Amino acid sequence: MTPLDEQPPRLPRRKVLQMFAAATAAAGGSLDSRLFGAETVAANGYGTDPVLTKVYAPGDIWPLTLSEGERKAAAALCDLIIPEDDLGPAASAVGVPEFIDEWVSAPYPAQQRDRPAILEGLAWIDAEATKRFGKSFAGLDAAGKVAIADDICDPDKATPEFSKAARFFEKFKTLAAGGYYSTQPGWKAIGFVGNLPTVTFDGPPPEVLRMLEVEQTVV
Repeated sequence: MTPLDEQPPRLPRRKVLQMFAAATAAAGGSLDSRLFGAETVAANGYGTDPVLTKVYAPGDIWPLTLSEGERKAAAALCDLIIPEDDLGPAASAVGVPEFIDEWVSAPYPAQQRDRPAILEGLAWIDAEATKRFGKSFAGLDAAGKVAIADDICDPDKATPEFSKAARFFEKFKTLAAGGYYSTQPGWKAIGFVGNLPTVTFDGPPPEVLRMLEVEQTVV
C-alpha cells in the first residue's frame, strides 16, 4: 500500500482516458450537482480529436483539483473500499485516487456534475472524522474509518443527518471501482483476461449454459 504522505506519480493521459471510459460505463448516471455547492472548473479539455501520440504532463490539459489533504482523504477512502488482499493491491497502489483527481478536474459534463459532490464529500468526511475522533479521516485507525463509513454506506438506510454524505459515498465508491477495474491488477482480481487468441472455440462453460437455461448450438 502506498504511504499516504508520499506524492505518487501522476497518471498518463492515455490511461486517464481509459479509466474515464470504464468509470462512466460503471456509473451509468451522475449525482445532481445541486447536492453540494462547490464551484465548477473552466478548461478546454481534449477537444474532439486529441493527439493520442503525445505524452501530456499533469496540468497540460486542465489543472488538477485536489489539495494534499483531499488526496489523503481520497486515498484512505479508496483503500477502505478496495483494500489490499489476496486478490490484488489496494486501490491507492494502482492510481485510483489520482484518477479521481483527474475526474473531478475534467471540464466535461458528467465530470462537472460529479465534481461538487466529491469535493464537498471529501471535506465532510474529514470534518466528521475530526468531530468524532480529533483526527483527519486519513489519520484514523481502521475502526474509526469503518465507524464513519458504516453510517454512509447505504443511501436507503442512512439517517437524514447522513443522507447527503451517503449519496457522496455511493458516487465515490462507483468511481473507485470503475477506476480500479480498468487496471490490469483489477482485471486479474475478477478473472478477466481480455481478448486472447485460441486455437479452438469451445463455447460457454456448461454450468453457465445451465444457469441461463440455454443450449449451445454453434460448433
